[in-house]
Amino acid sequence: MKFMKLGTRPDTFHTEQATRTVISDAPNDLVIKINNITYLIHKFPMLPKCGLLQRLCSNNGNGDDHKTRIELHEIPGGEEAFELCAKFCYGMTINLSAHNLVSAFCAANFLGMNESTNEGNFIVKLESFFLSCILCGWKDSILTLSSSLGLSECSHNLGLTTKCIDSIIHKILTPPSKVTWSYTYTRLGYNKKNHRLVPKDWWTEDIADLNIDLFRCIIAAISSTCILPPPLIGEALHVYTCRWLSDVRDTSTSKTEANVEKNRLILETIISLIPPDKESVSVNFSLRLLSLANILGASQVTKAEIIRRCSLLLEEATVSDLLFPSKDEVDVDEQCLNDVDLVVSVLESFLRRNSDVENAEVLRSITKVGKLIDCYLQVVARDPKMGVAKMIHVAQTLPDLARPSHDHIYKAINIFLKEHPEVSKVEKKRLCRVLNCQKLSPEVRGHAVKNERLPLRTVVQVLFFEQQIKGPKTSSRVAATEELQQDEIRSVPKQRPASGDHETKSRADRQKLRRSESTRSRPNEKEEQKMKRNELLKQSRRKEVVNEGERR
Repeated sequence: MKFMKLGTRPDTFHTEQATRTVISDAPNDLVIKINNITYLIHKFPMLPKCGLLQRLCSNNGNGDDHKTRIELHEIPGGEEAFELCAKFCYGMTINLSAHNLVSAFCAANFLGMNESTNEGNFIVKLESFFLSCILCGWKDSILTLSSSLGLSECSHNLGLTTKCIDSIIHKILTPPSKVTWSYTYTRLGYNKKNHRLVPKDWWTEDIADLNIDLFRCIIAAISSTCILPPPLIGEALHVYTCRWLSDVRDTSTSKTEANVEKNRLILETIISLIPPDKESVSVNFSLRLLSLANILGASQVTKAEIIRRCSLLLEEATVSDLLFPSKDEVDVDEQCLNDVDLVVSVLESFLRRNSDVENAEVLRSITKVGKLIDCYLQVVARDPKMGVAKMIHVAQTLPDLARPSHDHIYKAINIFLKEHPEVSKVEKKRLCRVLNCQKLSPEVRGHAVKNERLPLRTVVQVLFFEQQIKGPKTSSRVAATEELQQDEIRSVPKQRPASGDHETKSRADRQKLRRSESTRSRPNEKEEQKMKRNELLKQSRRKEVVNEGERR
């Protein structure tokens, strides 16, 4: 940080209660009151350099005690800025830096400390320091711009704000290979000693300290040049969001009305600054912004815009990206741990954008998102507050073509039924209607047949489909076995029983053949038993359906 030292005399201001007095052999003859502080000073060093005081003293005249009293409550920067100007007039030592330059500049301009009043006056020296030191430095320009926050109108009128912003933008647009000034870069795993090259986003952390209005001016100006790639602009927005909105969910710091309004303004500004390019921000950051918009109660226009952006990137998301915490305003006893409705809104926006299912690329995207949503349901199904209606709503939001396989949605339903044993039979049936048994893999069908959590109707459907698949194979096996048996019978030589021995041998052969036929027919008996079990299940289901109809 750059400093400028002016004056050589020691500081002789003395404080007594709310009064600041310059210790001197000469009696004070000028009383200036600023807010709650009273200054007892002298006209001789002050008036030659302050045009305003010259005019006020000539108009007011002296009181009975031969002192002129003036009130300067409206001076920019208050009593601290005035004291810097007063010490300059007395020749006392003062140190100027990026922290107090703007307030001193505004106060000196207010007091009329220019060249027309006195040669080599305070404003000239401040301008020289500002142009030759402050604007040449990266961090000094940012600190000076930050310090102008409370004096924005005066600073803007004097051109300080504009010049600082121009200097910052010029440095940001400088190629990284030509960056020679110090900057803040605290990314995890980054070590300046091991990295000789300057990172492309070297500037993002320093400007994140700025007020949102100043930050907006800089980002808007950078974007308008089209020099930096959109992802770099998006990274700056991400850093700023982490800097100012990381504690939004902390109720102890963010629930006051003023804080909520401030955070909402920051969020809406950030969203408005996102470049239109799809790759400008990551899907994780987009979804995080959507969650913050929901928590802070952003405007419908802002929500619609960020939902649209999230839908553009939905197929790149992971399940963890979709796990939005629910809003705190909802009753804790009733709310789900995750905001499922927000995910549905993004999914619906995605499906509206990808309505041309004849396009192979669109179909691929829908299928990928379908798997993502089913895996997401497997996670939220463990939520004890998750209701059946919400599970069904999310599952049915996806079109049928989004699920070439129903294995993942089956797993989600199974997890839900396991975590919610209190679900009624009627609700189970409604939930399981989402399943298409024909799209289950053999392994999952095998699990479903033995799954006692599923309603009987679903099990019967799985068994029926299994029978349809295995039926042709079973029939062919039975036919082959019967044909083999007939061939063996025909192959037995027909001999006339010439004697009792031959009759005994023929009888023994026939018994042996029957045992052989009985042994070969056992697989058919097993198949028949299996078919009988299936038939019993069907009959049981029919009775259940009839009973339900009678109850209705």
